[in-house]
Amino acid sequence: MWTGDYAYLLRQLILKDFKIRYRNMSLGVFWSLINPLVMMGIYVYVFTYIFKSPTRHFPVHLLSAIITFNFFAAAWQSSTTSILDNAGLIKRNPVRREIIPIAAILSNVPHLLIQMCLLIGVVYVDGLGVNIQWLWLPLVWGLELICLIGLGLITSSLYVFIRDVRYIVESFVLILFWLVPIIYTFEMVPDAMRNLYQYNPLAALVLATHEIVLKARAPSATLLIKLTFVAVLSLVLGIQTFKVAQRRFYEYL
Repeated sequence: MWTGDYAYLLRQLILKDFKIRYRNMSLGVFWSLINPLVMMGIYVYVFTYIFKSPTRHFPVHLLSAIITFNFFAAAWQSSTTSILDNAGLIKRNPVRREIIPIAAILSNVPHLLIQMCLLIGVVYVDGLGVNIQWLWLPLVWGLELICLIGLGLITSSLYVFIRDVRYIVESFVLILFWLVPIIYTFEMVPDAMRNLYQYNPLAALVLATHEIVLKARAPSATLLIKLTFVAVLSLVLGIQTFKVAQRRFYEYL
């Protein structure tokens, strides 16, 4: 059970990461809005005016997926290096070490919330609107956070011993971009692959978000079950891996 001291430490770590990210930047948190807008603008131009994408409300389809992908990638990568990045804190203080990668993941949530405000604006500009089904978003995002915490615990603990893990994660993120319906739709995925495709937690989150935002309907029960299964499995494996690995952290930090 985490005490109030750990809750305080978690808040301070999140605040520290948030401040460091935009330190000495003249535009500060506005970069959270500029980056997805630039990406959306480029892709909308290419796939609307050059490749003639038939997808309705393509800017909303694209931005909702980009925001989701960017959060997942940033949170996973920052959590992977978090133990080594905070080696001094771990050596000086007898803290529960799993709080470090968890804080690294949660420090990306403020950027997500800022970008979700941008998405709401684009939704209205594109002729859609916020509907009652948006209440499903906290659930699906909560499941994604559980999955990310599990992944972060695994890769952050392995990175202490194997420094190549960071580059493996970065390479996997590049591959993952094409395994998520960002510039294409789920209907374009071959029928034989759709069942397996939905076990990709990031793809499942994007699909659920598209159902909620674009089609104003709740995510399918099958999709939620698969996302829950992968999230819980990831968390269990992450906790077990971290528990074993942390016994030898001091030898490598």
